[in-house]
Parts: sequence; C-alpha cells; structure tokens
Amino acid sequence: MSDSLSHSNPPTLRDRYLALIDQIVQITLKGQIRSKEQVYQMLAQQVVPGTAEIFERCLDERTMEIEHEIETVKDELKQAKATRSQRAIKTIASEWERAAAQNRAASAIAKAAEQIASSEPAYLLADLLQVIDPNQKQALTIAQLKQLAAALKQQASEIDPEMAAEVQQVAMGIDRGLQSWQHLEGYLVSWVYDAGQSAIGFENVPGQRGPWALWAKQVNSPIPQALFQTLALEQSLLEWTTQQYFQLDDWVEMALILQFLQRGLVGWTEQRIYDAKLGSSLAISCFLTFAAVWGELANGFMQATRLNSSHRERLADGCFQIALQILRAFAQKQYFPLYGGVFASFNGGHLQSALDYLDLPLRQVEGTQEKARILTLLGYSQQAVGNYHQATQFYDRALEIARAAEDVPCEIADLNHLSRICVAKKQYDEAINYSQRALLLSRQVGDKLGEANALANLGYSEVYSAQAIERSEPEVYEMAIGYLQQGLKLSQQLNDRQSLSLCCSSLGAAHLILSQPEAAIDYLQAGFQAAQASGDLYLQGLNLVNLAEAYYGLQQQEKAIYVGCIGMYMLERIASPEWRQAAGLLTVLQGQMGQEAFQKVLAQYRSQFMTAIGVDGYDYIPQLLSNYR
Repeated sequence: MSDSLSHSNPPTLRDRYLALIDQIVQITLKGQIRSKEQVYQMLAQQVVPGTAEIFERCLDERTMEIEHEIETVKDELKQAKATRSQRAIKTIASEWERAAAQNRAASAIAKAAEQIASSEPAYLLADLLQVIDPNQKQALTIAQLKQLAAALKQQASEIDPEMAAEVQQVAMGIDRGLQSWQHLEGYLVSWVYDAGQSAIGFENVPGQRGPWALWAKQVNSPIPQALFQTLALEQSLLEWTTQQYFQLDDWVEMALILQFLQRGLVGWTEQRIYDAKLGSSLAISCFLTFAAVWGELANGFMQATRLNSSHRERLADGCFQIALQILRAFAQKQYFPLYGGVFASFNGGHLQSALDYLDLPLRQVEGTQEKARILTLLGYSQQAVGNYHQATQFYDRALEIARAAEDVPCEIADLNHLSRICVAKKQYDEAINYSQRALLLSRQVGDKLGEANALANLGYSEVYSAQAIERSEPEVYEMAIGYLQQGLKLSQQLNDRQSLSLCCSSLGAAHLILSQPEAAIDYLQAGFQAAQASGDLYLQGLNLVNLAEAYYGLQQQEKAIYVGCIGMYMLERIASPEWRQAAGLLTVLQGQMGQEAFQKVLAQYRSQFMTAIGVDGYDYIPQLLSNYR
C-alpha cells in the first residue's frame, strides 16, 4: 500500500483490527469458537476490502508480542495461556489466508467483469476467453464462474444499453453452460463402461459408439444437442455451423460445455494409472479431437453467411482462441506426441480445413516451446495429407523455435520429420543428412525415442537411395536393414507403439523393394497393430497398403483386396494421396480377375469390412475406385 493511502487511514482502523484479533483470541481461549469457519466468517465480515496490508501488520504485531511473551514469561500459568493464544493466532493466520484468497479472487472476478463489459464488441469474446482460459495458474472454478456471470449482470445494468445486451448474453451463456454441464457431468465417461470398451477412441463406426450420441440425449439446449448429434453421425461440422443462427449466449454455452468435457476427459484418462500407455493414448485422442472440433467450427463460422460479417468473424476468432488454448495445454504434457498428428475423427476435407485455420493465427504467436511443439504436430498432419511444402514450412519454423527454446527432443523430432519428407520428395541425400543429424543429436542427449526414429529414417532413406541409383550390392541393403533393426529393437525396449509402427513399416517397405514379400508381411502386420494401438491413422493405412502389395507379390489376391480396400479407405479419409497407391493396385486386380470375381471377394469379406470400417466405408469402396479411374 502506498504512503498516501497509509496516511489517509486513521489510526482507529489499526486499533479496530488489533481489537478484532484480541477478541478472536479471547473467545477461543474461553472455548466459544467451535470451528475454524467461525473465525473465517468474522474476518470476512469485519476486515474492510482494500485494507489487507493494515490487517496483516496488526496480525504480525500480535504474533511477535505473544512469541516474546512465551520466551520471557516464567510463570507456568501465564506461559500456558500465551501458548494457547499462539495457537489461536495461528488459526487466525490460516483462516486469514483463506479469506484473503477469496477476496483476491472476488476482486479479480470484479475486475474481469469490468474489463469484459468495457470491451469493444469485436473483442468481447477474446476478453472473456482470456478470463476463463484453463491454462491460467488459477483456473476459475464453477463457483467463480457463477460469480463472474453475476458480476457481468451487475455491470450490464451500469453501461450503455446496446453493449449491455451483449454482456447480458455472455452472462446468460455462462449460466446455461454451467447448468448443461451439471446434466452432462455424470455421463462424462459412463458410455465407455456401458459400451464395454477398453478405450475411448473417437474414430469408431458413425452413430454406433462414442460419447456424442449419449451426450446429445442428456443436454437440453438445442445448439449443444445438435452439435453432439452432428459429431455422433460424423457429419460435416462446417456445413452444420453455416446452417445455424448463433446468438452470443449460444456460443458461450457451447464453449463452456466443450471446455468442461475436454478437461474432464483428459483428467479421467490421466488417472488410469493401471495402464499408463493406454491413459496417455486416450488423453492424446481427447486433446486432438476437441482441437479439431474447434478448428472445424471456426471454418464454419467464417462461411456462415446467415450471420453478419463482424459477428461471424468474432465467433470464428473465438473458436481459434479455444483451439489454441487446448493445443497449448497439450504441448505442456509429458506425453505430447512429437511423432504424431491431428487426425481425430475427421475425414480429409474437414481435417484440412481445421489445419488451414489453425495455421493462420499461429503465425502471429510469439516463439515459445509450446508453439514449436504445436507446429511439429501440425506439420506431421500436413505431411500425412501430402502437403509436403506446407509441412516443411511448419517443421522449419518449429526447428528454429525449438533451438531457441533449447527444446532438444522437439528439435530432433523436426529433423526426423524433415528426413521423411525428403524421402517422399525423392531427395535421398538430404533425407540421409537430416536423419544422421537427428541420430547424432539424439545420442548426444540420450533421447532414445528420437534415436529410434532417426535409425528408422536413416535405414529407410538408405534403402530408397540405393534403389534410386540401382545399386545391387547386398552390403548396401544389409547396412540399411541393420539401422532399421536397431530402431525396431530400441522401439520395443521403449514400448513406444508409434515408433515401433514406423520401424516395422520401414522394414516392410525395404523388404518389398528387395522383392522379399514374405519377410515384408510379418513386419507390416506388426506395424499395423502398433499403429492401431497408437491411434495413428496414417501409419495404419500405410502399413495396410504395403501389406496389400506384399500379398499381391505372393499372388494371394483375396487378402490383397481385403487389406488394400481398408488401407485405401483409411488414407483417403484423412486425404493422404497415398490412397491412390492402393487404388491403383486394386484396379489392376480388378482387371486381372474381372468385375464379377472382384465383387465376389468384396461380398465374401463383407462382415470383416463392416467391423473395420463400418457400412459406410464398405459402401464407399466402389466409389473410391471409380474416383481413381
């Protein structure tokens, strides 16, 4: 407190506080205080807001006096009384900490409400989202959100009527969001047990599994209900958003509901300590799914012509702000996947829209470790969908930021990803260079995960490089296979499913190049299983496409058709151009066997297709082949 404020307070305020402390001590000694709550209530009622420093000085004064008395008084009765007084003072101090924290929170909420209410309309949501950002050191509790809504209503009664209407809508949205969350909280994870599933996974058969359909039944508000139904059926969020007429309170309600659901699911998965790998895999799925949902909503609002331009722009910007908050929280987690991407439950077109939207404002964010990791995540996603130029830009920017932030594991991951992109672009010397740098750096710092991926990439690059220049010496391929085997062994030791899948996939591809399909099959099957466990749709599809090539090499046509169709569907679903590799092989098989025999195989495997990709996926196979032709 400033000197001027000290002088403006009369001595009687100090006397009042000293008397209050003495009063609490005396009635405590007489046994009239039955609980700490009584002390808390007395302090909360009698200490004037804004005078905490004066009260704390008085408390320190009495504390030192009693300590001095304990040290100097010889009379046992007086010393016993002083000791009891000291215990009472400690109770006052602890309850004052609680009261002061409540006062600080109340003051912060009042200040936040004032800031929101005084915002320009274009920045109203941005200011709100800053206040309710769960990444803050002290995220607002449900009780504090209720206080914020009440404070906003009070502010609305004191400002310009036009702005007051929007502030009232924000307050109403908070209230409705909290009410909806109360309905949903009991069903946060119940659907997992009801369905008898061992994992959450947001990529199940549309309308049959997952949380969205259940949540749609439990919420009463029309907008959240329709949102959940759209997600349950895996329909386009972009199209759904453009067809809605969103008021501000609708958007705020939806934002709070999704925030609580995402945080609740992540918290639940992280507590699954009996299977740490499963828990982290589910948490990753939660983070990525909700980030992708907000990316899709953002794109929808940008195209929502039913809303005026300023309204849809601020709603879209709000969606991105939440997506970025989710990704920033995710980037700070120990299990953040430096070797995975944003796939979740969206098909290629929707995924691409989300990625494009997330990229734009990231360019404006300051260089931080979190930003480097988010860019790496988005780079992997762009790489999977064949946008190598965009992915390279992401990785280059992430590499620069990671070095500045001394985030060595992220730096190694970006080198590894750049190596893989160079192979895809047939730049084999550069691919080998990147993977060698990643291998050297990972061994220097003891990053075993980075080392496993670097070995896989180095072996993979060497195989393709040797093939490109038509080198046939066995020792060239033996050395490359040796790198891949080292990476596989290390991945197995780490029990890292994603790296394991990459190593197996690379070994399978290497044996295909060497015309050894039988050896390739074992690796590709293991790679697919590991990719399934890690939830990486891209690696699942890639392993299946190569597996189809291996079966074709062994003239096992039916198996080639079955796995080829599933791999083709998975890769097309995330817009990976490599679906065309499978489609090309299937088209050849169709030509060799004839249309009737080909269709007979599809019908024969129908039940397996239904289990793997659902009825929609099965029905889509002929359309994909037609699109390829």
